[in-house]
Amino acid sequence: MGEIDKPAVTQAESVSGKPRRRGCAGHCARFWWAYLIALACIVVLVVPLVLLVGIPNLAQQKLDAAVLSIDGIVVTNTQAQNMTMAINSTIRSDGQVHATFEPFQGVMYLEDLQPHTPFAKIDFPETDSDALVLINVTQTLQIENVEALTVFNTWLLANESLKVTVEGNTNVHVRGISRAYPVTFKKTVDIPGLRMLQGIIVNQTFINATATEGDNFRGQVYIPNHSVVAFELGNCTFHNYLLGKEVGTVFIDNMTLWPGMNNYTMRASISQSDVINVMGQRPYCDEAKGVLPFEIGGKSVVNHGQALPYFANALASANQTITIDIGGTLKRDYDLTIPCAGES
Repeated sequence: MGEIDKPAVTQAESVSGKPRRRGCAGHCARFWWAYLIALACIVVLVVPLVLLVGIPNLAQQKLDAAVLSIDGIVVTNTQAQNMTMAINSTIRSDGQVHATFEPFQGVMYLEDLQPHTPFAKIDFPETDSDALVLINVTQTLQIENVEALTVFNTWLLANESLKVTVEGNTNVHVRGISRAYPVTFKKTVDIPGLRMLQGIIVNQTFINATATEGDNFRGQVYIPNHSVVAFELGNCTFHNYLLGKEVGTVFIDNMTLWPGMNNYTMRASISQSDVINVMGQRPYCDEAKGVLPFEIGGKSVVNHGQALPYFANALASANQTITIDIGGTLKRDYDLTIPCAGES
């Protein structure tokens, strides 16, 4: 007989209790290439999202959180089509994102007036994202919209404060990354207004009682500028009213309104008969003691031989009241007192 084949024996081991956790050492060793591919896929997906979405959003958020303040605006060399504008401003931020913003052109408009029509375009230089950044810009500003500039000047003259928005698009460069990312610079700031030039004072007055034509009045005029904006206006001419009637013309030459109190010599051509007539009326002939409430309203502004309607029309938008001691001037210079009508 041949040799008998033995049956195959299968041995199984039964282990009671919790099953043992299998470590990944063997699995990872066998399938390392799959993990590497998965990691590469994550990197490929996440890194572009961070570069394309995360960094621009973070830069925009930091830019939005920064605070812009305008410390001063000086407008000089004013002409019909252009002017020189210097703006001193400050940007404050947390300074945590180290980045550089490319130069850009920003527009300025009144925030509370729709539609938002720019009255100026300002070229801002390259700026770093430090915690405190001083931005000083001086440029020749082309006047592209006279009406918008006139409205801004009118609001600045009439209001105690006004909101001005500066807006423009630029690109940001984050340190360590070569790519530039687009962001929007948009800041609204409160600017003190001129308050209708409240607080004008006229003293050191002189009346030429014998002049029949031309300038017959002069004095020193003190004009307050409550804003942070300085204007070179030039030669200014004003309508002069007394109790609602136009009685003459006031001239102030070579005028620039700096922040604070400004002092200029004024001259005027005044209808003496109209003034004397009011002087004889109560209360000006008794309780008021000859102190008269004149009003002036803008008539013309000329600088470098050019008419500047964006200033003249703003000054003409409302009248400013100026009290002048005509009675005291007549008494001092001529020992003359105007009695009340009907009195000797």
